[in-house]
Amino acid sequence: MDPRMCRKVSNSSDSLGEVEDVEYEAREEVLPQESEEDLYPPCSPEPLSVTWLDDDQIEDLDLNLDQTNLFFHRVDSADIIYRSKKKKCKMVGKYVMGDILGEGSYGKVKEMLDSETLCRRAVKILKKRKLRRIANGEQNVQREIQLLRILRHKNVIELVDVLYNDEKQKMYLVMEFCVGVLQDMLESSPGKKFPQHQAHQYFTQLLDGMEYLHSQGVIHKDIKPGNLLLTLDQTLKITDFGVAEALDMFSAEDTCYVGQGSPAFQPPEIANGAETFSGYKSDIWSAGVTLYNMTTGRYPFEGDNVFRLLEAIGRGSWAGPPASLGAALCSLLRLMLHSDPRRRPPLHELRRHKWVQTVPPLEPGEKMISPRSRRSDELHNSTVLPYLVERHYASAQEYFTERELRQELEERESRTLSTAELSDGDSASQRKRRWHSACGRLPACRLT
Repeated sequence: MDPRMCRKVSNSSDSLGEVEDVEYEAREEVLPQESEEDLYPPCSPEPLSVTWLDDDQIEDLDLNLDQTNLFFHRVDSADIIYRSKKKKCKMVGKYVMGDILGEGSYGKVKEMLDSETLCRRAVKILKKRKLRRIANGEQNVQREIQLLRILRHKNVIELVDVLYNDEKQKMYLVMEFCVGVLQDMLESSPGKKFPQHQAHQYFTQLLDGMEYLHSQGVIHKDIKPGNLLLTLDQTLKITDFGVAEALDMFSAEDTCYVGQGSPAFQPPEIANGAETFSGYKSDIWSAGVTLYNMTTGRYPFEGDNVFRLLEAIGRGSWAGPPASLGAALCSLLRLMLHSDPRRRPPLHELRRHKWVQTVPPLEPGEKMISPRSRRSDELHNSTVLPYLVERHYASAQEYFTERELRQELEERESRTLSTAELSDGDSASQRKRRWHSACGRLPACRLT
């Protein structure tokens, strides 16, 4: 690397003696371009080595530079040297880490690959330092782990493994791999809603999962599209049990005392500040809001802020579902979103409803929305494979210059590849093109 890229010049004021009441004239001088011989005189030690830093290391640096002591020299673009960002393969236990699938208030979710069974997994990475800054953060995580260890149902996310790293104060929750989130699918679909045929498919699975949870005495308290995932075979999974509550198995009541779910999905009794409420009926209300959102693209109650929203929910006055949904679906939504929890039907009655029993057909022009998250592609390719390829089949060419990059871009714009060039996979030009296209963010460097 050309050392002219970054060079710190010592402060010339250090050699001045103590002078009082002396005025200096500021002048702008153009320094001559130095050669490598000037930078490294015969008596100087070996050239300075370069330490490359990734994004995480840059964030950890505490730079406190005195800008008055730095001189910046103009460098020709041909002398700038880049290095491609390598996909460093990282393993946690027997699992190979992949890219980020999502990120929430508690931590990041990444893809994983089980090196023994070759099964795709998802891992929720939690930092204890971050959990301490969240109200009841550590308690919610421990509650989620305890519940997921005992829950086993096709429509409830499965906890595969729990790993701890005491040195880095991290916790890894290894779970089933899912390819899509209902919330992301809604935001990317036309009208931000599903066809009734597709919404019916997801809602019936949601009822199955809720019926199992309630049979185990578990109240989810946060049923919403953002906590409903999909696998490759379109199986719905209920996830995020951070605010869930396990009732006493010997209690004949489902009384709950704390509501911690999302405001838009809270029932009127919680919005009005009731000290106790029915846990089963609150989940039914949240499922009704979820169904309303999936079929209309809107929410039954809205407000400019959280206080206005809770006030509207507490009053329980709404215009009702639009008539375009059909009489059967409107009837179901009115039952589930009744302001009086005693008037909301239990799950076994919802299963006998006409709309639940009959699968709505696809209307002309409607298309099924494919499961896809914000960071996944249409084919749901594994993000772990590039890390394994980089580890076992690393590219021999590691550095390239600005001039080479510009020449490559000009050639790509001015020339159309022929069939023979595309088929010649072993040619040097093809390897160079593929290598350049794989370059990501350029890492920073510092001289040590």
